[in-house]
Amino acid sequence: MSETPSNTLQYRFDGPEEAPVLILGPSLGTTWHMWDRQVPELTKQWRVFRFDLPGHGGAPAHPVGSVGDLTARVLATLDGLGVQRFGYAGCSLGGAIGVELALRHPERLASLALIAASPRFGTADEFRQRGVIVRTNGLDPIARTSPDRWFTAGFAAAQPAITDWAVQMVRTTDPGCYIAACEALAAFDVRAELGRVGVPTLVLVGSDDQVTGPAEARTLVAGIPDARLAVVPGASHLVPVEQPAAVTDLLVRHFSTAWQPAFESSTGQMAIVAAPVKPVLAPPPQTPPSAPIAEIAPAAVQPQPTPGADPYDAGLKIRREVLGDAHVDRELAEADDFSGDFQEFLTRSTWGAVWGRPGLDRRTRSCVALTALAVGGHLEDLAAHTRAALRNGLTPDEIKEVLLQAAVYCGMPAAGSAFRVAQRVIQEETTPTE
Repeated sequence: MSETPSNTLQYRFDGPEEAPVLILGPSLGTTWHMWDRQVPELTKQWRVFRFDLPGHGGAPAHPVGSVGDLTARVLATLDGLGVQRFGYAGCSLGGAIGVELALRHPERLASLALIAASPRFGTADEFRQRGVIVRTNGLDPIARTSPDRWFTAGFAAAQPAITDWAVQMVRTTDPGCYIAACEALAAFDVRAELGRVGVPTLVLVGSDDQVTGPAEARTLVAGIPDARLAVVPGASHLVPVEQPAAVTDLLVRHFSTAWQPAFESSTGQMAIVAAPVKPVLAPPPQTPPSAPIAEIAPAAVQPQPTPGADPYDAGLKIRREVLGDAHVDRELAEADDFSGDFQEFLTRSTWGAVWGRPGLDRRTRSCVALTALAVGGHLEDLAAHTRAALRNGLTPDEIKEVLLQAAVYCGMPAAGSAFRVAQRVIQEETTPTE
């Protein structure tokens, strides 16, 4: 196992040193062990490189808040090893890293496989809400429900050892790194850029994947010029674990044919449907040691305004990140000829010109906003900014302390109303969905 400075990743190699390098990227909450069943066959032709995400599998807890930064750490690790060109297969968040490699570093990438991936993973609100739940309750609620998201019901019932292994894998992940990865997925959206992916690409998905299913896979295939679709029957989101033989066969076929110097890619797109494979119980990997627990994700970095630029676009971006897409969409949709100018002014001045300033981080600005709204008795706005404070990294205990301090200066009746509103919002936002 390698030593891992803060700008690189924990990794391992398998296979002959002289073989071309094939990278396998993990999904959120998993470790490199999710690829254990693929390695024996793949190492017959390639030197397989696997890595752990920060805070996963016992890796050092150095959170990364964007897919681009995660990709940079992958490349920094490879640069240190002298690996310049490689094939890449990634699952879910690992697939997002693969797309980022294809878009920003095409000279490094020979061929690509995207598994259970999407050009945009759900909505930003969904992932920021997940971060709030983890920050408040820890990873146990996410861990207990992970088999429902990752496996079909039949597989989970028939393979209890693998199901238990999946739960433990999530439980031993560093919460701060998990939250930061949720932020990375919340901000990831490459739908408009898929046409620039210039390498042969296999898009592989389980037929029963309810997280990033066949619809998302077809969006990738429709957007990437040289892409093929493979649908694996009887598999859900963690298809390399649930149907290992089918995934291995598809990867071998793809990288054997789409990674040759003289390879001529077709301009069309063809679909492959893998034959069903009976699940085989794999011995569960050893549970990695618990990683150190980080209390909160790093504070959001404030954008630096361009001198003389109209702050509206930056303000709208910050407003959505802080208050959530659903809230902002609702307010903008309700605007008409009478109130539209006010919404534009609010976005430009409050969010672009003030929240966009670099002098305070968003956690501090949330503390100020909560205090001012409590003092003024603006309870509807207080509810929205309580949700925003949770998204910006404040814990329920910290929100309580802000309101207690405000009570000293704004009076007990106003503080009592603020506490009732904040209590309701915190309960709604931090109660795990079973």
